[in-house]
Amino acid sequence: MQFDAFAQQKAIDAKPKKISPDLFGIFFEDLSYAADGGLYAELVQNRSFEYNPADNRDWNSMTAWKYQTDGFGYGTISVETANPIHQNNPHYILLDIQDAGQKGVGLENGGFDGIPVRGGKYYNFSVFLNVISSQPLPLTVSLVDTKGRELGTASFTASAKGWKKYSEKIKVNFDEDSAMLQLLVKSPGKVGIDMVSLFPEETFKNRENGMRADLAQTIADIKPKFMRFPGGCLTHGDGVANIYHWKNTIGPVEQRVEQRNIWNYHQSVGIGYYEYFRFCEDIGAKPVPVVAAGVSCQNSGGTWKIGSTGQKGIPMEDMDAYVQDILDLVEYANGPVTSTWGAKRAAAGHPAPFNLEYLGIGNEDKITGVFEERFRMIYDAVHKAHPEIKIIGTVGPSPNGEDFDKGWKLANQLAVGTVDEHYYEKPEWFLKNTSRYDGYNRLNSKVYVGEYASWGNTLFNALAEAVYMTNLERNGDVVRMASYAPLIARIGHTSWNPNLIYFDGKHVFPTVNYYVQQQFASNAGDEYLPGIINFTSADTTAGASCVKDSVTGDVILKIANAGSTQLFGTANLAKLGKLAQKATFTIICGDAKVANTAAHPAEVLPKTTVINMPKQWKFTVPAYSLSIVRIKAGK
Repeated sequence: MQFDAFAQQKAIDAKPKKISPDLFGIFFEDLSYAADGGLYAELVQNRSFEYNPADNRDWNSMTAWKYQTDGFGYGTISVETANPIHQNNPHYILLDIQDAGQKGVGLENGGFDGIPVRGGKYYNFSVFLNVISSQPLPLTVSLVDTKGRELGTASFTASAKGWKKYSEKIKVNFDEDSAMLQLLVKSPGKVGIDMVSLFPEETFKNRENGMRADLAQTIADIKPKFMRFPGGCLTHGDGVANIYHWKNTIGPVEQRVEQRNIWNYHQSVGIGYYEYFRFCEDIGAKPVPVVAAGVSCQNSGGTWKIGSTGQKGIPMEDMDAYVQDILDLVEYANGPVTSTWGAKRAAAGHPAPFNLEYLGIGNEDKITGVFEERFRMIYDAVHKAHPEIKIIGTVGPSPNGEDFDKGWKLANQLAVGTVDEHYYEKPEWFLKNTSRYDGYNRLNSKVYVGEYASWGNTLFNALAEAVYMTNLERNGDVVRMASYAPLIARIGHTSWNPNLIYFDGKHVFPTVNYYVQQQFASNAGDEYLPGIINFTSADTTAGASCVKDSVTGDVILKIANAGSTQLFGTANLAKLGKLAQKATFTIICGDAKVANTAAHPAEVLPKTTVINMPKQWKFTVPAYSLSIVRIKAGK
């Protein structure tokens, strides 16, 4: 991969160059309760009674539920599997109410650390019921506070033999951060209960089975060019049986196949592939699904360390079917409504294609013979059937080493269009490796930095990443894409730190790193302009880039200073043609150790003003700062 790097870099920096228009995006993985209890707007936990000890040794079908008999009613409750809604959703609750008492007998759910509701808002409740007794059953569904005060309620009657969905709208009259949902049967009888659901009426873009509005909007505000999903380690799973299969996640939610999460909790797959594609479309990001390369995570079995050997391969006799599943995924995303899988997309509510352009195969896998054989099978089949799809390979979990070298060797042999590099390192590593991609051969595979972070959420961490990102722009002809990871994490349930965005049931807390990512993604360009910005002295803790957005004609300057002293420099704009005489100037700065936290969420925020922009701009940037200057094309 190395050759005359100095000569190459001197040549490519001598004149403007086209860079990837998809450079800065996001990576979503369902860890740290990012989906259920997070981005997914469902407020009921364990809505289908499918939790079990395989998810978490302390869990069972009644986790998050309470049998409610406060009004002196009585009967029996049991978890059954004999006659479920669907074979993919085998567990349900059977209530046999012998005396309904004063209030009724039923179930209570506390959601994810309580159900937050707001007075004056409406919430959409639904449940599947199977009335087994001979008489119709009156029911109430209520939201109550911790003292039992009713916040909002609705009543209905269930009479259908066999499973039927019932839906009600509940208006909440009071604010409550830790409400509980109660479903009570008001007369004696026997009934099966499953898929107990509560959504806020206001989801992101008002989508049915949608996303939590405030959290989704925070993600959308990054203005990412792409979104990788459904995960990294989650994708190839904890053992072959736990590999993520996209077909299990589409169709009616009550028919989807739930499964254990590799991060030791449960996936309802309420956010399935349809919802992922739809969310990408809603935020203007290109979808980048990642499928397992026919092998499980090398850390399967709980051995989480570099070079672990828990990797297992899908049996070769099953690989043809697995490869076909991946080809079917492309058809689901892009096929016409007359195709088998395009028709399923249309039936879900999206007859137009999702315009899939990228497909990842594998996730930081150990590059073994088992992996290589299966990767080749998948790559060859997809490349042959869909040469229009840009395939992203993988080169292991580290920025160097045996798997990295083997992964690159395989990518070069197959001429894989892009490979996925991952690295989580100290901030000092990012400052010392700003020339990492200078010597990469421009004729080889392009790079997707699919996961990176600098092990912290202080301003210094964010600025070290910013310095590095200016150099990703400088090498934007070889680095096609980059995404910080992980994206979001629920406070109190974090599987990994740091994260870009933290949240609880009521609030969202963007980190300083978030604002850096936002500034780069929303101020991206597709042409790199060399030699525009010059510092008056060399500094290894600083970085700068100048890019142009060919769509708007805007020129964007980025100057990152992760050092403890102010920096001076000049920007020569005279050779860039006619530009506006004023520019928007955005700065992020502060103390190196400061961080945005739940207790102090706004310690460091971007501040934007308008400044005069001369052709020869002499600038001074503060210590520990990122400055963004956006200049519109002149008229």
